[in-house]
Amino acid sequence: MAKKKGPRYANGNRKAQQKAYNKTKKGLKLRVRANKLRKKLGLKVGDSRDAAHYKGSTSKGRPQSRAKNRASRKLKIRRK
Repeated sequence: MAKKKGPRYANGNRKAQQKAYNKTKKGLKLRVRANKLRKKLGLKVGDSRDAAHYKGSTSKGRPQSRAKNRASRKLKIRRK
């Protein structure tokens, strides 16, 4: 079995795979909603906070530290 090669992002995703996903309908929709919320909350590129959506909402949220927001995502993934 051949090993997959290529550059990765810090979270472990392969760059080519992530680029392809971001072009799909679902990936594009997620990206657009995330960018809208960041703009609405006034978060700039390089800000130490993430835009955290409220549960079940795609347009409302709050600024939250990156560590808390990304840790909560890992818990959700592990529970499934």
